[in-house]
Amino acid sequence: MITIDPYIENGRPMIEGTHTSAQAVLDFLGSGDAAEDLLEASPPLRREDVLTCSQYASRLAGHHVAIEKVS
Repeated sequence: MITIDPYIENGRPMIEGTHTSAQAVLDFLGSGDAAEDLLEASPPLRREDVLTCSQYASRLAGHHVAIEKVS
């Protein structure tokens, strides 16, 4: 589960029960490293946590944002 708390890591999305941000997991995977390597390097993480980060990123990518000039 991804949690966001303004008092923890300045509101960065974190994996509940760990000191690992969702961004750290996604950066690790995005650099080409395997999920198995990440799980081995960070014992508190579970495979479900890695999948949750991927699902979180997918939902964020699906949001549409429009920037309009105000003045």
